[in-house]
Amino acid sequence: MTDRMTIIVADDHPLFRGAMRQALVSAAEGAAIVEAGDFAAVRAAAAAHPEADLLLLDLTMPGGSGLSGLMALRSEFPSLPIMVVSAHDDAGTVDRALALGACGFLPKSSGIEEIRRGIETVMAGDVYAPEGIRRGDGEDADLRSLVQRLSTLTPQQSRVLSMLAEGLLNKQIAYELGVSEATIKAHVSAILLKLNVDSRTQAVIQLSRLTSVAA
Repeated sequence: MTDRMTIIVADDHPLFRGAMRQALVSAAEGAAIVEAGDFAAVRAAAAAHPEADLLLLDLTMPGGSGLSGLMALRSEFPSLPIMVVSAHDDAGTVDRALALGACGFLPKSSGIEEIRRGIETVMAGDVYAPEGIRRGDGEDADLRSLVQRLSTLTPQQSRVLSMLAEGLLNKQIAYELGVSEATIKAHVSAILLKLNVDSRTQAVIQLSRLTSVAA
């Protein structure tokens, strides 16, 4: 890789961030590395570096647990490629992460060559998954159905759902997104329809099922 890249490394463990930084020195030569230790810092880093080429995201970070954090970032920064880096690398978790918009999945045990291969794959516009993982193995049918429904949400609908999960009211979401409250009500109605639920509370409960994925 000859072009200088900007990579955001998001993990709440400083030692792992340091290890990943060292690995990226070899795997992505000359890359500028931006570190983030919690979900708020990830959002701030992505906003401060709109030119970033890639976000390496741990699934369990303070402020954004599990795959719901991935959903929130994908909706807020739709042009930023996100590769999940997790110790929880079974086929079901890989499937769910990729279905929700991750461009790749790296096990935390990956060596420098696999990290290099993963980054080169996603930078070429392809999706990277660990070798030996057969997607779909052992996946719970009900959870798979939920992920499929969530993946039909538009970026704005995904962001609204994430804000509902934070406990915000329609008028607060409207203010944050700079739209009318009527627009938010329309988004909420569409979300309920797509998730096949009857209330905001049920929609949030469905989303919370994704927070059980541990890294």
